[in-house]
Amino acid sequence: MRAVAARVAQADGWRRWALAWLLGAIAAGAMPPFSVSPLLLISFSGLVWLLDGCGGLRGAARDGWWFGFGFLVAGLYWISNALLIDAARFGWLVPFAVLGLPAVLAISSAAGAALARAMWMPGPMRVVALAVGWTVAEAARGHWFTGFPWNLVGYTFAWSLPLLQASSVIGVYGLSLMVVAAAASPAALAEPIASARHPRAVWAPVASSLLIAVLAFAGWTRLQDAPRDTVPGAMLRLVQGNIAQDGKWDPDQREANLRSLLALSQAPGAVTHILWAETAATYFLDQQPGALARLAAIVPAGGALLTGAPRADVDANGDIARIWNSIRVIGAGGAVTATYDKAHLVPFGEYVPARGILGTVGLATIVPGSLDYSAGPGPRTLAIPGLPPVSPLICYEAIFPGGVVAPGARPAWLLNATNDGWYGRSAGPYQHFEMARLRAVEQGLPLVRVANTGISAVIDPFGRVTGRLALGQAGVLDAPLPVAAPATVYARFGFRVPAAMLLAASAWLFVARRRLNRR
Repeated sequence: MRAVAARVAQADGWRRWALAWLLGAIAAGAMPPFSVSPLLLISFSGLVWLLDGCGGLRGAARDGWWFGFGFLVAGLYWISNALLIDAARFGWLVPFAVLGLPAVLAISSAAGAALARAMWMPGPMRVVALAVGWTVAEAARGHWFTGFPWNLVGYTFAWSLPLLQASSVIGVYGLSLMVVAAAASPAALAEPIASARHPRAVWAPVASSLLIAVLAFAGWTRLQDAPRDTVPGAMLRLVQGNIAQDGKWDPDQREANLRSLLALSQAPGAVTHILWAETAATYFLDQQPGALARLAAIVPAGGALLTGAPRADVDANGDIARIWNSIRVIGAGGAVTATYDKAHLVPFGEYVPARGILGTVGLATIVPGSLDYSAGPGPRTLAIPGLPPVSPLICYEAIFPGGVVAPGARPAWLLNATNDGWYGRSAGPYQHFEMARLRAVEQGLPLVRVANTGISAVIDPFGRVTGRLALGQAGVLDAPLPVAAPATVYARFGFRVPAAMLLAASAWLFVARRRLNRR
């Protein structure tokens, strides 16, 4: 192993860049839907050896950028599918999406690698340095500009429900810290220079293995005592229309699409509430009372229809001045009893940043229409007739840890209305589903996910899937609503928990370096 470490550390030129890119791409294979976690042992051990021979902070940033670039290209390739829905207008942007977006996002990986190198030292503690640097980089990527915390390394635990339970305490960023430390620990067994071998290096992989085993056992124990109670008198119907994205907004297909959703909603079965996906109703319901009346006709007695629909603000001339991507709650008689407007919009999907500049070179939103969507005020809790209070999330709002519940009164469940039809049969919808599922475990709240197509499911507060509709399947899922668990540690303290872990690890590194310097 020492010979391999030396060759990796001493690689130079384009071979070094290609190796870093390949190691990052290998790491993407550990993400859903593949979840081949052992690949991380190869990728992050290799990254440790690259940083051993990087020659300084600038070299570390370069190696980290190439590693992150490979990881993000392999993990986010599916974004290009959205541009091919209308290839005549947006096909030219595919290279920018497949390569340009990862290139920008990989800046965080470069900064993380440089931070790790700044804390570097011989021996097993450099594994801790990498884990800290990588996790700080993930947190930065999840918050800078509008934030894009997609495919955080902590999601590689998605295959193991017991291991996921740790997120109820430390959240996904805490999981990332532990996953990277465990994955990089084999690198401690080999130093690029034989004389630098640390006598206690073997304890790094041993300790990591024991930690993972303890987490798995603790998670298994938590699941043994986890109740499966459901809300009395509540029976949800999730409607997955599986409407092709290229026909969803076509005026010639709008009527047929609506009839299909209405027919699915009226299938036999005793339900109290009907849930439709993001923009399932492609009408401005406030301005089109006929469409609203047709939706009101399917509302169960004493219940409600919750549907995604665009919402418009009309000016004095009758022209649409602003639009929102919304969830509307429709009660008996067609009364709209509650509304949630999406707050975290998708750049270039729902609005064009710096439109005055970028619009001049032909950039536009891929969502039909000439107006940018407006952002809502942020997370909120809605009162629903016949159901406990809910925190609604539209599309990728569910991927933001700590941003799914409004401050104050705690909701009893999460509703994620989405449309993954943009991304076809790719890894994207599976990744999106697993990220949303982890929010349920973090918060101790059941999550109901209804998709146009994607994966519609009911998930209990421990991450157990109690019912689901597969990607590409049209149909309905009738399921009771699970009862919320008590507020988790993460629900009470949020990012402060993984932040404390990062500070503790950094302090450990500081003390270890001082001891090394004294020796």
